[in-house]
Amino acid sequence: MGVLQWFVDLGASVMLPIIIFVFALVLGSKPGKAFRAGLTVGIGFIGLNLVIGLLTDSLGPAAQSMVDNFGFQLNTIDVGWPAAAAISYGTALGSLAIPLGIAANVILLGFGLTRTLNVDVWDYWHCAFTGSLVYALTGDFALGLFTIAVHILLIFFLGDILAKYIEKFYGFKNITFPHGASAPSFLIALPFNWLFDRIPGFNKLEANPEAIQKRMGIFGDSTVMGVIIGIVIGILAGYNVSEILQLSVQTGAVMLLMPRMVALLMEGLSPVSEAAGAFVKKRFPGRDLYIGMDSALSVGHPAVLSASLIIVPVTLFLAVFLPGNTVLPFGDLATIPFLVCLMVPVFRGNILRTVIAGSIYIAVGLYIATWVAPLFTDSAVAANFDMGANTSISALVDGAVWTTFVFVWLPKVFSWFGIGVLGLVILFGLIYVNKIKPKKQANAVNKSQEKVV
Repeated sequence: MGVLQWFVDLGASVMLPIIIFVFALVLGSKPGKAFRAGLTVGIGFIGLNLVIGLLTDSLGPAAQSMVDNFGFQLNTIDVGWPAAAAISYGTALGSLAIPLGIAANVILLGFGLTRTLNVDVWDYWHCAFTGSLVYALTGDFALGLFTIAVHILLIFFLGDILAKYIEKFYGFKNITFPHGASAPSFLIALPFNWLFDRIPGFNKLEANPEAIQKRMGIFGDSTVMGVIIGIVIGILAGYNVSEILQLSVQTGAVMLLMPRMVALLMEGLSPVSEAAGAFVKKRFPGRDLYIGMDSALSVGHPAVLSASLIIVPVTLFLAVFLPGNTVLPFGDLATIPFLVCLMVPVFRGNILRTVIAGSIYIAVGLYIATWVAPLFTDSAVAANFDMGANTSISALVDGAVWTTFVFVWLPKVFSWFGIGVLGLVILFGLIYVNKIKPKKQANAVNKSQEKVV
C-alpha cells in the first residue's frame, strides 16, 4: 500500500508520462520514441497546469472581491478539486480506487465490454470520492468499495460513447475522456440540445467561435473575447483600472496559451494513438481502442473557455440568490471548464447553448454540493485534512456533479440493493454498446449488401 501511495503522490504530471511510456512500449514502439512521447505528454501536461494555474490565480482574487463587494454570506466554502482529490485518496478506502480501476479495465477489455484503455489512472479519485462519501454515510467499508466499482463501470461506459463525439468535434482520433467530473455533463447536454433544436429562432442561432468571429470581426477573436470577459469580471469585482487591465490581459493569455499547451500534449499522444490503432487492427480486427485521457485536453477549445469565463460570475450570483444554497463557489471557479467541456461537442461549439445549459447544470449542482457538504466534511476529518477555520466544506468538483448525488443517495435510501441495481443497468449499457449494437450494425450492413447483390 505504501508503494501505491507513493505512486499516487507523484501526481498526474509524473504518473501520466510513465504510463504513456510503458503503454507505448507494450504497443511495439521503439524505446526512444516511447520515451519522447511520454516526456512530451508530461511537459504538455505541466504547461497545461501552468495555464490553469494562471486562470486560478487570476479568477480567485476577482471572485473574492466580488464576494466582498456584494456582501455574499454563505457558510460552506468550496475548497476546490485538489482538496477533494487529497481527501479522496487520503482514506484507506479511497487508496484502493486505482488498483480497482486498473483491474476493472483489464477485465472489461478482456471480455470485450469496453473499448477504452484508461491511462489517466490518477483521475480515479472521482470514483474514490463517491466511495468515501458512502463510507462516511453508512460506515460500511464494503459498500463504499462496491460504490467505487460501480462508478468505475460508469466511467468506462461514458468513455465508450463519448469517443465519436470527441473525434468529430475536437479532432482527437482514438482518444476519449472517461473523466468523473466532465463525462457526466455529456448526458445532461443531450436532452438540452434536443430542446434547443426545437425552439423556433433559437435553433437557427449560430454562436460558435467561428460564427462569432465572422460576425464581430476582431471582437470575435477568442483572445480578444478573453480580454473583454476579463474586463467585465474586473468591473464586477470592483477593481481599479490598473487591476482590470491586468486581469483582462491574463484572461486573454489563457485563451491564447491553453490551446497551444493542448497541442503540445497531443504531439506526444498522436504517435501513441496511431500505434494503438495499428496494434488493435492487427490483433483484434474489427475492434476499436480508445485511449482514456484527462479531459484537460478539451478545455483549451475557445468555445469551452469563452462559455466558462461567462459562467464564472453567473455561478457566484446563482450561489447567492438560490434559496437553500449554502456553498460559496471559490476554489473550483477556475475548474468550471471541466464541468462543461463535454457539453460543448453536443452543442457543436455553440457558446450560448453552453452558457445556458451550463448555468442550469451548475445551479442544480450547487444544491447537490450543499447536500453532500456534511459528508464531505466528515470525509475530510477522516483523511486528516486541514480545514483551517472552516467548519463546513464542499467543492464544485465533484460535489456539484449529478453522479455524486446518484451514487450517494441510492446507498442512503436502498443500501446494497440500490447501488447493485444501478451496477446492473450500467453493465447492460456496456454490453449493449460493445456487443449488441455492433452486431446489429454488422447485420444491417450485411443485409444492405445482399440487397445490392
